[in-house]
Amino acid sequence: MRDDVTPDAPAPRRRSFLKFTGALGAAAALPPVLAGCSAGPESTNDTGGGGKDRTLTAVIGYGNDGTWDPTQTASAFSMAANNHVYEGLLDTDPITRAPYPALGTEVPKDPNATTWRFTLRSGATFHDGKPVTADDVVFVFDRILDPGTQTLAKGFFVSWLDSVRKVDTRTVELVLKFPFPDGLSRLTLAKIMPKHVFSRPGAWDDAIKGLAVGSGPYRQTAHHPKSNTTFEAYAAYNGSRKPAFQRMNWLTIVDAAPRVAKISGSDAGAQIADNIPYANIARLEQGGLTVAGGAGMNNLFLMFNTRHKPFDDVRVRQALHYAIDTGKMVRVALKGHGKPASSFLNEGNPGYRRARTVYDYDPQKAKALLKAAGVTNLKVDILAVNVSWIVDCLPTIKSSWDAVGVETTLAPQETTAVFTKMDQKQDYQVVAAASNPNQFGLDADLIMHYNYGPQNLWMGYTRWADDPVAKQLFKDMDRATREPDAAKKKAIIQDCIDVVAEQAVLYPVVHNELMTAWDPRKLTGIRAQPYPGINVLQAKWV
Repeated sequence: MRDDVTPDAPAPRRRSFLKFTGALGAAAALPPVLAGCSAGPESTNDTGGGGKDRTLTAVIGYGNDGTWDPTQTASAFSMAANNHVYEGLLDTDPITRAPYPALGTEVPKDPNATTWRFTLRSGATFHDGKPVTADDVVFVFDRILDPGTQTLAKGFFVSWLDSVRKVDTRTVELVLKFPFPDGLSRLTLAKIMPKHVFSRPGAWDDAIKGLAVGSGPYRQTAHHPKSNTTFEAYAAYNGSRKPAFQRMNWLTIVDAAPRVAKISGSDAGAQIADNIPYANIARLEQGGLTVAGGAGMNNLFLMFNTRHKPFDDVRVRQALHYAIDTGKMVRVALKGHGKPASSFLNEGNPGYRRARTVYDYDPQKAKALLKAAGVTNLKVDILAVNVSWIVDCLPTIKSSWDAVGVETTLAPQETTAVFTKMDQKQDYQVVAAASNPNQFGLDADLIMHYNYGPQNLWMGYTRWADDPVAKQLFKDMDRATREPDAAKKKAIIQDCIDVVAEQAVLYPVVHNELMTAWDPRKLTGIRAQPYPGINVLQAKWV
């Protein structure tokens, strides 16, 4: 987002991207509630012996040094892990995103009601043994809705959720501002956290560093940034997604070659890996692995600093998009596993409509737009993340821009390094990174609000929020959120996407598939996600 990610709100009103992805210290810095976490790294090759009690070893192609605070994170690694550690009142199927009861005992029967009542699952406890109560639910939602606390989750709830109140120890009510059926699937984004742990002074900083205490089927047992995170089945879990693996060891391997090697061959050290390079699919399949993926919102995007001339001129931004040979990028870098963007949304999204402005490869139009903007001898430094498939795409951008007279320099580096510069308000020209709002959900309203809004961190990075076009866009987006008629709502959002496409401030170049590989001789029940990470809540040993 980024290999998962999310500028310029006042400091007390925001958390930086660094808080989102996290600049983590050593595992020994975590508080005592994480028993065993300070004992030093467990072997990243540990398979835990044989039989049904052996360790599931997974390879995640993204860093595990992002924040583990569920109200803040957009990290691919920690979001995937948190889905195994925490529960919402409702959670969602990882593929269909249909909501199902998690800590709440049932899905509200009337999605259009303006009050939703939830009874908590009897006997549910956190990983430290303390019971889950209504106070914990209210604690989390109060943080999300608090006008003085800027969290990533706020953007998913504050427009439609008025308040959450305790009815009794095991019952809460959510009070909506207006009917909003889409809110049911968003409840998975409000992971219920223990008040007695996270209300302590400094506890939110501990969450950034890796503290995770939930009520889900797996408890975190050790966390080693840049290396691995381990889990074990929580014996007292009494929900519907029973843990099938006694232990799990999730390795972070961002570089493609060692990631593939870890799952390859007869002595493979892992049974499942995500973010599989397209060039390795055939070889892995020949070795007996299943490789599958899905086309979703995953994309390479360009983000422009609109206060750095000449990128304040929409014609320059458009020119640089028209100049990119996206067909070549799909053929060469993505090996056919992608499509040039024809909208902010991917073509499979239910809210998709081809945008009025589509950046088909047109170098002559790019040159004409640059000439009309009075731009000559432009030199661009692309600040890019080092996610493996993004790195594969960068040469096409450089060669395309060089071909229209734009001297281009590439500077890929770690995601946290890129966005630390953003948070420090350092000057930049263009950022190239990966993003996938499908981590949070599929509805177009959510996806738009993830990237756009007057206090949105992305808009701070672009320095665009005060532009008159942006201000009108934000008003129209809010109007879409409140629109009760589904067809009218879809039309308003699509009109907003047309504005986003035309302005090209933060916009995808290509949408691509994400591939997952696993050993079907050892694992069953795996479903590949069209967004980063893995979900093994319905998987088990063969």
